[in-house]
Amino acid sequence: MRHILSEAKISPEALVASNSFHADVVREVAAAVAANEWTVVGMSGNPFVAKARRYLESKGTSFKYLEYGSYVSGWKPRLAIKLWSGWPTFPQVFHNGVLIGGFTDLKRYLP
Repeated sequence: MRHILSEAKISPEALVASNSFHADVVREVAAAVAANEWTVVGMSGNPFVAKARRYLESKGTSFKYLEYGSYVSGWKPRLAIKLWSGWPTFPQVFHNGVLIGGFTDLKRYLP
């Protein structure tokens, strides 16, 4: 079980702010994860995102790719995704609605 602050320890105002932080992006990612067998969430310029995409392509696996900014832009939407998933880095790879992890985790999961 990952450690996360109990909602009982968060003020109602802070909960509202947290839940509305780039909620449109979180809804988009959640919808893609629910609708696709494989989903990769990433950012441009990240070599591990590119490796994950190439790896899935080499396996003949179709996937939905969502990209949010680069190293110099889009950090707030990516932060909202990280808060939602609990995964600290990109890519975030999902299979059948389950977070697999990043590129290294993908290679172990789908040898």
